[in-house]
Amino acid sequence: MALFGRAPKPDATARRRVEAWLREAGGYGPDTAMTVSEIVCVDPACPGTETVILVFAPGKKTRAVKIPGALEALSASDVAAALEHFP
Repeated sequence: MALFGRAPKPDATARRRVEAWLREAGGYGPDTAMTVSEIVCVDPACPGTETVILVFAPGKKTRAVKIPGALEALSASDVAAALEHFP
């Protein structure tokens, strides 16, 4: 049994919405690439569904942030709060 799985693909509109919030809250321009995805961990020690964001800023190390909850359920304030703890 796998510990990690994929949730059904969230709507592309939800992905773009979260990306826009991330760009606004983090001050990222169009030269910064990013991915927004969901993972589901079935291990009881895991939080369940998480949204995982990878940020590929030019000249910097790739950074990742995990936000508890499904991508479609996130708000702009969830994304901004997660950036407060961004490495």
